[in-house]
Amino acid sequence: MSHRFLRRAGAQEIVQKLTAKAILERKLIEEGDRILIAVSGGKDSTVLAWALSSLRPLLKINYDLAGFHISSDFCACCKKSILSQRLEEWGVPFTDLSVPIIGRLKPGRKMNCYWCSTQRRTELLRYAMEHGFNKIALGHHLDDIIETFFMNMADKGTLLAMPMLLRYRKYPVSLIRPLGYVEEQQIIACAEEKEILKAACTCPFGINSKRRDIRKRIADFTNNSSAVKRRIIMALSQGSNDLLAESAGEKGKI
Repeated sequence: MSHRFLRRAGAQEIVQKLTAKAILERKLIEEGDRILIAVSGGKDSTVLAWALSSLRPLLKINYDLAGFHISSDFCACCKKSILSQRLEEWGVPFTDLSVPIIGRLKPGRKMNCYWCSTQRRTELLRYAMEHGFNKIALGHHLDDIIETFFMNMADKGTLLAMPMLLRYRKYPVSLIRPLGYVEEQQIIACAEEKEILKAACTCPFGINSKRRDIRKRIADFTNNSSAVKRRIIMALSQGSNDLLAESAGEKGKI
């Protein structure tokens, strides 16, 4: 997709085009899929729900959508009634489940992003399997993928990113990340046009310090250039080891 198009098109059209590109290139959605969207109430997952809904008649693929929100015992700021109404308007049924994420911590342990994400992923998988969904859609975007790659490389010494399609070995469910070609700034612009930001929820724990640090470092060496970021994404998917595809080391993990 040309940089000229990305400069001239409206935010909603850009998100649709890039999401469709990811779906078709990566075969993220196939005929008859039943897709559970993990909707946190934030801008990313809400824009994802809108994009997947609006693309159904354009992609000419028959697939079902549903939104699944997890209410935790530490965040009461999410405007769930507005979120539910939005999704219903887009033809996406909405379910809310209360989970005591802090309450599940063992004595002496502190709340952290990894624990929260593990508990949420477990509940997503359980609900998906119980209700016949074969795919779970997550709202991670291009910047998330790049940040994760550099965090893994710097902190763990591994060359791993977030795969845009991950098939579990132990479960009849796959994870998809249809916003993998969309930059965060493009999601923000789309959310502003759709008036999603007014009702968006943000986690009270905020972005973790390591991710915040790597985000700043990436902004420094790329000068926040969209072209540079897209070349990084291109590099991650070239060669014999496509880091945007599922890797054997990640299969089966929650």
